[in-house]
Amino acid sequence: QKGIADNTLIIFTSDNGPHRENGGDPDFFNSNGIFRGIKRDLYEGGIRVPFIANWKGVIKPGTTDRLAALWDLYPTFLELAGVKNSKPVDGISLVSFLQSKKSKEHDFLYWEFHENSGRQAVRWKNWKAVKLNVNKNADGPLELYNLNEDPSEQYNIAEKYPGVVTKMASMINREHVYNKDWPLLPPEIKK
Repeated sequence: QKGIADNTLIIFTSDNGPHRENGGDPDFFNSNGIFRGIKRDLYEGGIRVPFIANWKGVIKPGTTDRLAALWDLYPTFLELAGVKNSKPVDGISLVSFLQSKKSKEHDFLYWEFHENSGRQAVRWKNWKAVKLNVNKNADGPLELYNLNEDPSEQYNIAEKYPGVVTKMASMINREHVYNKDWPLLPPEIKK
């Protein structure tokens, strides 16, 4: 009646996959479908989430496999509000993309999680690398998955693609920045 829906971007998404906290049972409803992992994992079941956007007269109906992340919402909302961000951020505004215009895309996505002995992951094209137990073994091995062929991340193919592993390990090492509030790889063990 008030016409609010005619000028409103509505987004439905989540910041992580299902969890076991407070009695949660992701297996009961098969919450992750084919995806491995849950909240606090860096496998697809812990980080791949739905993103549904509706913006009457702006967004055309359809689907996409474009890489985007929760941190893209901040620059998106700033742009929509006409506010300039004075500090660099990892996110990329999705406004042009939502308007079906040419837009900048991520070259890769990087995650890290300081709990559970430390975890890091990077997604580049169809490749996904996961590194576990980072705080116990900073030079530990990377798991490698081809998400186009193995979206469930069941088959670690790191030994078959050493060049891809080297490139993705370099991305992980370059992207990590130590933070005392979220300790992962304390400076004295970071290479």
